[in-house]
Amino acid sequence: MDLIAQIEAEQIAALGKDIPDFRAGDTVRVGFKVTEGTRTRVQNYEGVCIARNNGHGIAGSFTVRKISFGEGVERVFPLHSTNIESITVVRRGRVRRAKLYYLRSRRGKSARIAENTNYKPKSGASV
Repeated sequence: MDLIAQIEAEQIAALGKDIPDFRAGDTVRVGFKVTEGTRTRVQNYEGVCIARNNGHGIAGSFTVRKISFGEGVERVFPLHSTNIESITVVRRGRVRRAKLYYLRSRRGKSARIAENTNYKPKSGASV
């Protein structure tokens, strides 16, 4: 392991976050800390993960897309952000692409993703 990867692994371990195993096509619920004035609350953002960037590294991020009041809304979350309270996988999707940007131009039934019913977690990964 080279020096940069070793330092990155130490930083991820110091954060102590448990990131579930998810990929593009999965429906995820992200609990994001929102500060309003002096109060802090957790706001859940649920949608389809359409992209994972930079893998599992410290600089990794993922994009979640949802339809809100008939309008598509996308949000990019840093994977190891301190503002993320929790990441929960609601549903596993069966897709054959790593980036699902084609969903941006689709509406209704054509934007549906089939559910992966025979999902097997990788060894050592949390569900």
